[in-house]
Amino acid sequence: MTTFNVITPFDPWKGELCTCRQKYSFNPYTGCAHGCLYCYATYIPDFFKLRLKKRLLIRLEKDLKKLPENSVISMSNSSDPYPPLEKKLEVTRKCLELIKEYDFPVLIITKSDVVARDVKLLSEMNCAVSITVTGFRNADVIEPGAPAAEKRIHALRIVSEHGIPTILRLDPVIPFITEGEVEDVLYRCDFVHQVTSSTLKLRRDSFSRLAGAFPDLAPRFRKLYFEKGERIGNSFYLPAELRKMLLRKVAEICDRIGIPYSFCREGIPFKAKSCDGQHLLL
Repeated sequence: MTTFNVITPFDPWKGELCTCRQKYSFNPYTGCAHGCLYCYATYIPDFFKLRLKKRLLIRLEKDLKKLPENSVISMSNSSDPYPPLEKKLEVTRKCLELIKEYDFPVLIITKSDVVARDVKLLSEMNCAVSITVTGFRNADVIEPGAPAAEKRIHALRIVSEHGIPTILRLDPVIPFITEGEVEDVLYRCDFVHQVTSSTLKLRRDSFSRLAGAFPDLAPRFRKLYFEKGERIGNSFYLPAELRKMLLRKVAEICDRIGIPYSFCREGIPFKAKSCDGQHLLL
């Protein structure tokens, strides 16, 4: 078995509901500065503390030499590749320049507008860009360290105008908090090539953070997730019928607009050719 340094085979906790094709994960940073209340990756120690990886470019190049030809690299599946510090350090940019030399296709997943800075470089690569937009009214509460939703949509448009496939991640759809903004978000992003969506999946720590920010909703979340919902893997899901209802609305609006859509780890059929947009790569 091949041993890697900073690139790892994608494995979402061996989740049976994951429909992703084979790909490799690469996180230029350790931890994340966005501080999203719903974050699923906070099982990683000090996850909300952003850290730099030692000898990153040297270790990355060693891994790139070992990767099978045409392997898809996904940046990033846990920490965001474009934290605020990236504006100054350009760590992700340097990594992309190196990946370009080895000609690997790249999926970028972010909730930052900083990605638009690298649009010229990305347009020269086999690349697709996903940007997360959950809503507008409570974004500064649930995603306190992330750029405003308006800035992210503007970045999506810039990326799209440069001929790069774009994916809106409407993820997660949060009952009582963002579910009422689904239609608004979708129509504001009607130029994207795909929408990937999913409902909020809770862990005990993310429930505590949301309950702290929305104490009036805490009893409703507790009842829906821990009493009426179901545990799948390490996460608590909404009751199946409620999940289907929320995502049916996403599907109906996407059909109306004419955008292919997919669902992430939901076990619900979708119309896009791949859940993460891999088919958009050349």
